[in-house]
Amino acid sequence: MEYHEIIEEGVEPVSPVGQYFNSSALCIYIIGVIEFEVPIHGLLMQAMSLLKHVFLPINPRFSSIMVQDKKGEKRWKKVDVNLKEHVRTPIFPETLESNDTWFQDYLSRISMEELAQSKPLWEVHIVNSPTSDAHGSVIFKLHHALGDGYSLMGALLSCLQRADDPSLPLSFPTLKPSKQESKSTKGICSSFSWLVSSAFYTVADFGWSMLKSSIINDEKTPIRSGNVGVEFQPISISTMAFSINQVSDIKSRLGVTINDVVTGIVFYGTRLYMEEMNSKSKTAESTALVLLNTRNIEGYQSINDMLNTKAKGPWGNKISFLHVPIPKLKQSRTSNPLEFIWEAHNIIKRKKQSLAVPLTGTLLEMEGKFRGQE
Repeated sequence: MEYHEIIEEGVEPVSPVGQYFNSSALCIYIIGVIEFEVPIHGLLMQAMSLLKHVFLPINPRFSSIMVQDKKGEKRWKKVDVNLKEHVRTPIFPETLESNDTWFQDYLSRISMEELAQSKPLWEVHIVNSPTSDAHGSVIFKLHHALGDGYSLMGALLSCLQRADDPSLPLSFPTLKPSKQESKSTKGICSSFSWLVSSAFYTVADFGWSMLKSSIINDEKTPIRSGNVGVEFQPISISTMAFSINQVSDIKSRLGVTINDVVTGIVFYGTRLYMEEMNSKSKTAESTALVLLNTRNIEGYQSINDMLNTKAKGPWGNKISFLHVPIPKLKQSRTSNPLEFIWEAHNIIKRKKQSLAVPLTGTLLEMEGKFRGQE
């Protein structure tokens, strides 16, 4: 059956960003893993019940496929969902010496497999075999066209219940700006200074981002081969765990944010890898393409809030991107890792004064309208 021949009235159109993420040139998935500290008996039966009664009702997109109408516009079409086609239960080979290696290889393999466009764009993999980190795991594979990380995390949290009182909705502390930040924005002089710097940074960031997207290329390094078709080569997923208490301690000592700490760790680890593979690349010009949430909201929103037509942080792919230079290693491995966190903090703080992100999003929408989503 060719689904693009049948379009019902009221079918929800696919957002421009959703179409970007599911085209012939680009296909992006979100992989999430939930690990269990204790063995969960009857996990498959519990998962099927949870998917049917909680997950699918969250949003119609979880039970819809992407179809194309006569005008070439993509839309979400609701279909009947056969859960057995979306749930997989891999079995570890009995001859394995290390379940961890098999698990990482399995993650890498399914991340490269394309989801069939003839059924809703998500899968759940239930792994009952233990690893060094968990007694069992559940892997979620969702197409990015369904929504961004903010939306999908909200969907995940809506499946959970409070331990103290399951009848109450989940709640999290509200993020509020510090008194110091509030005072710094007062006064005519400070406002004028902020406007001037914002205008300058907007022109600089937006212009540099356009140049990096079209003309200026990064140097060839261990993380950028420059080869044509490299995106179709096999990948390997590996993981590294950090204590949230240690991350929080660094955040408090330096007076930065959790995002600053994590970004600095990623930058530092990337540079160490580059140096290990090629010592000359530690000072090479390299750029990270960072996806940013464009919702005008801070903190957690429930699914009901996100699905409200007047929501400040609605469901979907409310994101844009920004080019961020990766700090360089100054003194090889003797470089202080905290310098990368400070550098990340300064970069992110300055980028917040720029309007390059919403401008980039507007440019993408205009280009999609005039040149097509592909």
